[in-house]
Amino acid sequence: MAMDLRSLPKVRDSWSFVYAERCRVDVEDKSIAIHDADGKTAVPCAAITLLMLGPGASITHAAIRALADNGCMVSWNGEHGVRFYASGTGETRSARNLYRQIARWANPDHRLSVVREMYALRFAESIPDDATLQQIRGMEGARVRDTYARFSRVTGVPWHGRQLGQSWATLDPVNKALSSANSALYGVCHAAIVAAGYSPAVGFIHTGKQLSFVYDVADLYKTDITIPIAFRAAFDGAEEIERRTRVACRDLFHEKGLLKRIMIDIERVLNASANAIEDDAYAENAAQPGGLWDPVEGIVPGGFNYAADAPAASPEGLGS
Repeated sequence: MAMDLRSLPKVRDSWSFVYAERCRVDVEDKSIAIHDADGKTAVPCAAITLLMLGPGASITHAAIRALADNGCMVSWNGEHGVRFYASGTGETRSARNLYRQIARWANPDHRLSVVREMYALRFAESIPDDATLQQIRGMEGARVRDTYARFSRVTGVPWHGRQLGQSWATLDPVNKALSSANSALYGVCHAAIVAAGYSPAVGFIHTGKQLSFVYDVADLYKTDITIPIAFRAAFDGAEEIERRTRVACRDLFHEKGLLKRIMIDIERVLNASANAIEDDAYAENAAQPGGLWDPVEGIVPGGFNYAADAPAASPEGLGS
């Protein structure tokens, strides 16, 4: 029986992520099984949003198909889980939210309003209406700097600034923890963005990268989630700090309902309801190929040989 993607659990109700390395992943019944040195672990693929595969991991074709059928995104990550190499597909097959995102991005006034809304979500107090974007960036920089300093004081972990572009071995424990935590956060934000049908590349604050929108969304949560986790992990010592950080992220993502927050916050910053596109024009039907754009008629049926008589300009009753 073909799976109707609309019947799947909503991504915001799923677990956040599972990280696996030095293992083999295959399919078992309707789940996947992860085999490593400690034995076998069964994972219900319909209940997770993202499977992160680290070094030494292999996965079967059947497992990839099971994960894709259940709307679970798969990413291939580098050592320590902090490099992103590639990803599989997400849950949705509709372009509706992508069109909304592009419409906001392409209009300079709308884009600026999205940027201001993203910054506003990060502050406890409101941003003055007359504040320029340069001033807002300065306020954001001061807020992040103060957050690092505050958690350094609370935990007693020394803070000498963010260490970027250095080899992993030369990083101090708190910077290793920050990189591990941010990698997990990026992965979950990426999975949520793709699952909801948005583009990870079309950023509003960040630009020019394939993950620009992922960075936009992830920055909403760093001071609330990854920075506290990193300093607490560093306080507990350097041993297995990457693994402990990932476990702490997994637990806190669930505790704070991160996936639900991501979906709500994206809808809020894009103000989708103010730029709604008629759902009927882009109705999702997994059994049909989708419509064709026409400058006069709008959406005309796809999956039809137009050398024959053309059908009515409606997404209903498409040929196969």
